Amino acid sequence: MRFKNADREILHYCSAKNIEHSVTTKPTYQTRRIRYEIDRCEPQNRAIETGKINFHALTKGHYPGTRVPENILPGLNSIGFWNAGGAQDWGEDPHRNEGVEITFLETGTMVFVADQKKYNLRAGQFTITRPWQLHKLGAPNIGPGRLHWLILDVGVRRPHQNWHWPPWMVLTKDDLAKLTRKLRHNENPVWHAPPAITQCFRELARTVEAWNQPHAISRLATNLNQLFLSILDALSEQQTQETPNLTSRQRTVELFLHEVENNPATSGKLWTIKSMAEHCGMGVTAFSKYCRELVNAGPMEFLNGCRLDRAAHLLREKSGLSITEIALDCGFNSSQYFATRFRQRFQISPRGFVSTPNSVVKK
Repeated sequence: MRFKNADREILHYCSAKNIEHSVTTKPTYQTRRIRYEIDRCEPQNRAIETGKINFHALTKGHYPGTRVPENILPGLNSIGFWNAGGAQDWGEDPHRNEGVEITFLETGTMVFVADQKKYNLRAGQFTITRPWQLHKLGAPNIGPGRLHWLILDVGVRRPHQNWHWPPWMVLTKDDLAKLTRKLRHNENPVWHAPPAITQCFRELARTVEAWNQPHAISRLATNLNQLFLSILDALSEQQTQETPNLTSRQRTVELFLHEVENNPATSGKLWTIKSMAEHCGMGVTAFSKYCRELVNAGPMEFLNGCRLDRAAHLLREKSGLSITEIALDCGFNSSQYFATRFRQRFQISPRGFVSTPNSVVKK
């Protein structure tokens, strides 16, 4: 790897005003009603303030830690570590990040949840989550341990989008292409960390702690490059199968439809076909085509079906809410339109459904 004149090269990159990569850090995983998906780090902030964990980090945006200017190592949104001693009474909220997140558990044990699947992390394991993977630490509380992490924005929010590594990455073009392919074609979140990865995270932690010392930027960039090279080695050894269809446009639509079906905040948003397609980063025609292939329904038909299913559940379980309140909460503009669509789907009116406790809806 080429680290000759590293300070000059890194500072040259950092002084650039119009780095395309730097404009991709705006969070996109939020709705008008709630903002639980992007990691707001509120549990960590409370734990830091109350002295429950020993916390060191460099940060950009909304992550906790020592603030670093946006033009320093563009794309690196957060890096640091915490020490949690003894039993903890907090855990992370389910979230996504505007970048690839890599964590490493150096000591202790921790429950890690990704895509609704639980993993019992042990010391010496590292995790990789892409921006579209919902994840958290703790079930519900984190365990004692020393945890390292970094979040690197590579300019993607959806599986089918092309990755753009920041200019301070010095791996060869072929190695970066191989690393990108392995990160895109496999969504397994938990891996075994060989000694080289352990050493890299320890060196990164020392640099974070001594951020005001000379050559800190170069040390951080050097160790980050070594870390990603070590991750490439580990994935090359441990990854037995790649799945290219994980990066297809259809995969992006599939993840979005899953979110619509399972997240009331998403289904309740005032979507149009155009806004749904834009959310997935594609045109209306392509989005509608993939939607039909996946669920045998058009986008609005599928969306309204999810809203009506949720409304039926609320009508049965939330007797304190009016029909109008439920209709608006589920994303319908009026109770009249809601009642019409409800009858079309279930062959019974919302009021009749409520007044007949043992009624069975017929789709």
